[in-house]
Amino acid sequence: MGYGCVMKHFWEEKALSEMSADEWDRLCDGCARCCVLKEQDEDTGEVTYTNIACRYLELKSCCCTCYESRNKLVPECINLSPEETKHFAWLPSTCAYRLLHEGQSLPEWHPLISGSKNSTRDAGMSIRNRVISETDAFGT
Repeated sequence: MGYGCVMKHFWEEKALSEMSADEWDRLCDGCARCCVLKEQDEDTGEVTYTNIACRYLELKSCCCTCYESRNKLVPECINLSPEETKHFAWLPSTCAYRLLHEGQSLPEWHPLISGSKNSTRDAGMSIRNRVISETDAFGT
């Protein structure tokens, strides 16, 4: 690499559809906002996030406790993929998948930028300590 050369990151060089499965997974910042129950206005299509998280989300770590079988246990759980960009509009405005799909940059607190797996939580961008479990809310 010569003087003045700047290395580009994979998300700056590739379209979402060109990313490997590993690269795709690394884009997730771990905020768990996609695991929050949402309501959609039938007339406007506007999506509102509730303060209730999926029963399978471990609230402290913001990790799914049944990630591999989540679609069987929760049929409405959406698998994000480059082929399903129609679903990206409901994602939070800070979500890397949505940001890159819309041609924007990753925020400085994103783990791929900060180098810390805890940066999403440390920046206050995760749902940690902000939601309750569906189990507690509905007793199911």
